[in-house]
Amino acid sequence: MKKKKCIAMLLAGGQGTRLFALTGSVAKPAVSFGAKYRIIDFPLSNCTNSGIDTVGVLTQYQPLILNEYVGNGEPWDLDRSYGGVHTLPPYQAKTGGEWYKGTANAIYQNLHFINEFDSEHVLILSGDHIYKMDYSKMLAEHIRHDADCTIAVIDVPKEEASRFGIMDYAADKSITSFEEKPKNPKSNHASMGIYIFKKDVLVRELIADENDKNSVNDFGKNIIPKMLKEKRGMYAYQFDGYWKDVGTVTSLWEANMDLLGDKPQFDLNDPSFKIYSRNQPLPPSYIGENGRFINSIMTTGCEIHGTVINSVIGEGVTIGEGAVIENSIVMQGTVIGKNVKISYGMIDENVVIEDKVTIGDKDSDKNKIALVGRNSVLKRGTKVAAGEIVDNGGDR
Repeated sequence: MKKKKCIAMLLAGGQGTRLFALTGSVAKPAVSFGAKYRIIDFPLSNCTNSGIDTVGVLTQYQPLILNEYVGNGEPWDLDRSYGGVHTLPPYQAKTGGEWYKGTANAIYQNLHFINEFDSEHVLILSGDHIYKMDYSKMLAEHIRHDADCTIAVIDVPKEEASRFGIMDYAADKSITSFEEKPKNPKSNHASMGIYIFKKDVLVRELIADENDKNSVNDFGKNIIPKMLKEKRGMYAYQFDGYWKDVGTVTSLWEANMDLLGDKPQFDLNDPSFKIYSRNQPLPPSYIGENGRFINSIMTTGCEIHGTVINSVIGEGVTIGEGAVIENSIVMQGTVIGKNVKISYGMIDENVVIEDKVTIGDKDSDKNKIALVGRNSVLKRGTKVAAGEIVDNGGDR
């Protein structure tokens, strides 16, 4: 078989504890986003748009829905006879098996996959970011520099820099320093958790890291600092587009809100860079005689008989008469009764909300999102306070 130029390894096994009820029974990359998508649609679509046709998806926590969703990769044109998309869970080998201990260990446990396709370079991605990126441009810079490792970098507000791996780099983009989540950041150049390695370099570094008993087997904490200390060829690739780490309820809410308005911060409708997804065939959405839909988005199969303001409504959602939904996200398959009030809420998939329920507070904000978990049932007249989490998967 012809040697591939670059394959991708997508880290999609995180538990996502800061998303609380949204990840109680699904992996973080399988969480719904933007009415019709799931978070994993973005890195997979980026690969397709970048000409990368071989992707290993490393799963671990609650993988069932994610595995079913990815399937054979057909929606992203990744159903290939040589390459395509492959889900890679931890597995039992002759010498034993174990859960992925860290990002580097997860890739190490799948060196057989990397070696099978014998690519020149390996792209490593995270499965919990919302963005559009042409990885082929990053790969071209990586090759031009003859880099051992290239790290995608985005400038973040100084007050947020301590959440990221922070680096400095010279005029030629060679990295001069790197520190994982520093208390006192020296710059605002943040690692996006997107790396391209020469394949042989990656294999060597992963084996050495696995043999280091003091390592926590993490790229940001171990692999990158070690390579920098050894003066390997490491370069930054500056990214200036939209990028959002949606690891918290607030950031996920913000990213959904960024889709709204006449000039959204993040445009999903650009025909030159499509985001693909696996959608069920549903009838067109319907707005009833008394329905109002203001500065909001929805996808197919919805019935809107109430008022929706500044919100994102997933597929197959029903909203009853007299209901008012504002500044909220309602995910697919949810049924909302009559005279329901939802403000600054995030409602997961397949929730049933009976009549006269109140969720959240119109005087709240993005830092106190009322969260209702998948498959929950809220009985008539229930009140859910701002910032409260309901995750019963059944009646309340």
